[in-house]
Amino acid sequence: MKRSLCTALLAHVDAGKTTLTEQILSHAGAIRNPGTVDAGTTHSDTLSVERRRGISVKATCVRFFHNDTQIDLIDTPGHADFSAEVERSVWALDTAVLVVCSVEGVQPQTELLYSALQRQGIPVIFFLNKTDRDGSDPKRVLGQIQRLLAPKAVFMEDMDAITDLICDQDEALMERFLEGEALPQELLRQKAYDLAGQGKLCPVLTGSALHDEGIDTLMDLMTACIPPREDIQALSGIVFAAQQHKTLGRGLWVRLYGGTLDNRSTVSIPQLPDPVTGERINKTLKITQVWSPDGAPTGKVSAGEIAIVYGLGDTPIGTVLGDPYALPRTIAPGSLRTPVITVQAIPEKKEQMQALRQACQILAGEDPMLHTQYIRSLDELHLKVMGTIQLEILEELLRERFGIKVRFSDPAIIYKETITSAAEGYVAYLAPKPCWAILRFRLEPGPRGSGVTFSSTVPVRTIQTRYQNQVVQALPLALNQGRLGWEVTDIKITLTDGGEHKFHTHPLDFIVATPMAIQDGLVQGGSTLLEPILEVRFLLPQECVGKVMSDVNTMRGEVLDSFGDGDRVILNALIPVSTSLDYAVTLASSTGGRGAMSIRLHGYRECPLELGATTARRSVDPLDTSKYILAARSALEGGIFTMD
Repeated sequence: MKRSLCTALLAHVDAGKTTLTEQILSHAGAIRNPGTVDAGTTHSDTLSVERRRGISVKATCVRFFHNDTQIDLIDTPGHADFSAEVERSVWALDTAVLVVCSVEGVQPQTELLYSALQRQGIPVIFFLNKTDRDGSDPKRVLGQIQRLLAPKAVFMEDMDAITDLICDQDEALMERFLEGEALPQELLRQKAYDLAGQGKLCPVLTGSALHDEGIDTLMDLMTACIPPREDIQALSGIVFAAQQHKTLGRGLWVRLYGGTLDNRSTVSIPQLPDPVTGERINKTLKITQVWSPDGAPTGKVSAGEIAIVYGLGDTPIGTVLGDPYALPRTIAPGSLRTPVITVQAIPEKKEQMQALRQACQILAGEDPMLHTQYIRSLDELHLKVMGTIQLEILEELLRERFGIKVRFSDPAIIYKETITSAAEGYVAYLAPKPCWAILRFRLEPGPRGSGVTFSSTVPVRTIQTRYQNQVVQALPLALNQGRLGWEVTDIKITLTDGGEHKFHTHPLDFIVATPMAIQDGLVQGGSTLLEPILEVRFLLPQECVGKVMSDVNTMRGEVLDSFGDGDRVILNALIPVSTSLDYAVTLASSTGGRGAMSIRLHGYRECPLELGATTARRSVDPLDTSKYILAARSALEGGIFTMD
């Protein structure tokens, strides 16, 4: 039986990950000569913008063979703006190689990447790169890894440390060792490989990708530490990325864990609940083409492999193909980054707005963290994005790939809002006929981070189940914008009363009525603005700590803790997005380039309105009853159900 492995290279920016990928491909014979980042000739950076800038923007997958093993290797972006791309790639992995610069050591982004791998239970190999550079200190970096990331990290050439770790986890070997027996080196190495494959030991290697040192050792270890794989018979796989082919259309990157797919396979895709019945009706699609990661038509993909699958249309990234319960682990949305800024995309030529919308929708289909929203009444296209680097890349992609020149407005913060105090919302949607839907809700503030919770105390004899299902389906529409214009969250909604009519109730009346009742309750309860708060980890020289702590206070932030790590200090803080958008530039300047920071969304907290902002309504206000009902019945252009 053919062995297969899916692994990835992950790293903080400038750790040498892409150069390492080139050397691995060269050693495997997959390419004749390794490309270089500086020359823009790397094989894993396929976009011209990646080669020109010398950074990876999209995760790419290359296939090669080593030690009788087929290896699908994913090269992931290193910049924090593209962390979500990394986290989606983790869904497909058996193992991962975390590249760390042996000079700079563990960076804040390294910690975030390791945490993402740990959450999915992915075994990790550490490769300490750039040992050729002045200041390289692998022993110091190993100590950082053991303190901050993996206590069971060990140099693979340190047999004494390996023996201690193995004996701690194997009582039989411990007894033999204590009795004075000289344990065979090969037995210890095989035990180390087995423990590494189970994530109970983290091998650490050293080398220099630039000078082609340590590559063979890394490749041998990758194939020696393959985790045990369950034999899954049922079709089961995950869509973890997407790309657009000029003739075949949208292709989905699929990691298959069980079963097979070929050009004639039909796949059942789960759909959203039907708005009328609430039932989930799956859509059956037929695969038209199956390609290998290197872009060759193969017609088939087997369990353990990655393939590009065509014919599944707009199936979203994150969709499970086949049996979700057969996956080896739970596939869940990541937490590395969440969009916290929004910009308006403005085409150079006004008549290109439609083309710009279509282009952005294609790009959003490839990147779920790119959210597009078209405000028809204003003819404006707004994008929710991760950061300024992503905007620069988007600008280049739109120009090069779609021929559209675009500029972006200054970034604006994405706030949220919640209800201030408990209140009731009511609507009697009885005219103009035919219609009949009566709803009464109790709205209450929820704890921070609780999102939206819904329950109903109304018996089905009063409002049928299918109509109560409609209420649930309409909640995202009802809460899309509150009275301050932002998405409503941290709210508890209870349906307490209502009514339908045997003859007059139309199938979609409760979808139309729900936003009117919810917005009525928001008016009664008042609105509280919520601002996004970042959890920031700083890595600082000792002499810069005081300045950064002062900056955190100035930014309305809060220092959580700090601790020394050798000649540097790690400082954790919570800081509002609104005051820290450009702080990475300030930090680099004030620390002479020696300071680093990583960020992730911590959550939302109350913000005085004068320190935040409201935003314009993007659709008809449900409390403008006559106009809203006309829009809901599609009497006005755009209606209420067409927000992109």
